[in-house]
Formats: sequence, C-alpha cells, structure tokens
Amino acid sequence: MAPSTSALLTQWNWEPSVLIGLLLISVAYWYAVGPLRQRRNLGPPPTTLQISCFVLSVAVASFALLSPLDAISDTYLFSAHMVQHLLLASLWPLLVLLSLPEWLVRPLLRRAWIAGFLSFFTFPVVALLMFNIDIDVWHLPVLYDETLSNEQVHILEHLSFMAFGLLVWWPALSPIPEQRLAYPMRVLYLFANAMFMMVLGIVFTFSPTPFYAPYVHAPRLWGISALADQQFGGLIMWYPGNLPYAIALVVAFYRWFEGENPSPSQISGTQSPTIGPPLP
Repeated sequence: MAPSTSALLTQWNWEPSVLIGLLLISVAYWYAVGPLRQRRNLGPPPTTLQISCFVLSVAVASFALLSPLDAISDTYLFSAHMVQHLLLASLWPLLVLLSLPEWLVRPLLRRAWIAGFLSFFTFPVVALLMFNIDIDVWHLPVLYDETLSNEQVHILEHLSFMAFGLLVWWPALSPIPEQRLAYPMRVLYLFANAMFMMVLGIVFTFSPTPFYAPYVHAPRLWGISALADQQFGGLIMWYPGNLPYAIALVVAFYRWFEGENPSPSQISGTQSPTIGPPLP
C-alpha cells in the first residue's frame, strides 16, 4: 500500500556519505576562495554570482539526494527519478562551473596529466557522446533495475551523471575563457546535446509498455499507473530536462548576434591548449 503524502514528506535521507561529501565540497570551496586565496594572493574574491551558484549547487544536490524526492524516485515513481537524474546531470554541473573563478582552475591545468585529461574528455564531440552514452546505458532496463536494488551501483550511476555532466558543460562554460567554444559553435553544441536528451525522452513518452519491473510492481502512488508514470518521466526529460541547455543556447545566441568579439581560436570553433597563459 502506498504511503500518504504527509508520510512521504518525512522520508528524508540522512545518508552519511552524501552528507560528508557535501560538507567536504563546501569546506574545500570556502577555504579555496577565502583563506587560501588571501594567503597566496591567487586572485580577486569570487563574485556574488559565483558564490550564489555554489550555494545553489549544494542546495540542488541536497534536494536531489537527501529530500523525499530520493525515496519517491527509488521506490515509487520513475518520473521522480528523472527529476533527480536531471538535477544531478544537467543543473548541478552547470552551477558548479559557474561558481569557479578562473584563477582557481587555471593553476590545476599546469599539471600535464590534468591538462591532457581535460583536453581529451572536454573535446566537444567526445564530451557530447560520452555524456549521452552514459545516460542511455544507465537507462537500459537491466542496469536501471540493478540501481534500484543495489545501493553501490546506484551511487556509481549518480557519480557518473555528475562527472560527465561537468565534462559536457565544459566546452560551453569553462572557467577558462579561451577554452569555451565560439558562440556559433556553442549554439550548435548545446542544440545537439538537447536533441540527444529529447530522443530518449520520446522513447519513454511513446512506449506502449513500461520498461522497469520495480515500478510496475511498486504501490501506485497517487493513483498514477506505471505506464503513465513512465510517459510523464519521458516528458520531463523532453521538456524541463532540456531547459538548462535551452537557456544557455539562447544566451549564446543573443551574445553571438550582440557582436561580442571571440578570440581567434574561438572563431574556428576549436579549444585552445589548456597549458599556458590566456590567449590575447
């Protein structure tokens, strides 16, 4: 029997690994932009926008992993699970990248192995394919059902969404300005990524049968059938799931026609090397 709405709202998840992870990330950020920056004179203080984006990123991750959304998505509703996945894969990485000052990231790229890693995995075609392949593979019924029964596999899934989410946003929102795609290429890149997500959403929306056994056999929350729940989840991926990419696309399109001057490397749509000083 499905629990009442009031009972669901009490099902907060105080998983220690999530709490510790969020605490460590928060402490590391505030230490880096505060005492470490001041002691080593690394750069100017983070802007209000950067700090706000970091706070929002922690709030988004907390809501996705600790709130009743987690219990609802794991036990009752596929559509709730899609909301959780999209928060972790699309919105959280965007906010993290917007929170990072350039001076905080650039020194890391002086290490050859980090620069090489980012140069390969943030190459637009590679980042685009790996992010969307990761999303698609985890939604295969055999793996998806496993995530609902094996918490370790579920954690791995969420971490992969967050990691590949950072990589796929990097060509558009890198803290290093010369690594960002030129606006015309950025528009195409963001549009392509949205299309991948839309195709998967269409599959869920128009499928005549539900794919995932745990949701078929779960108590029917709020009277929503397993098929209707799956179709609604597909619509979430199709429309709200693409909203961050749509907003970023519109901003890039607007700035393109506003006449902002990109660097010579950006005009060609390529990314500059990750080692060395900014290009003029």
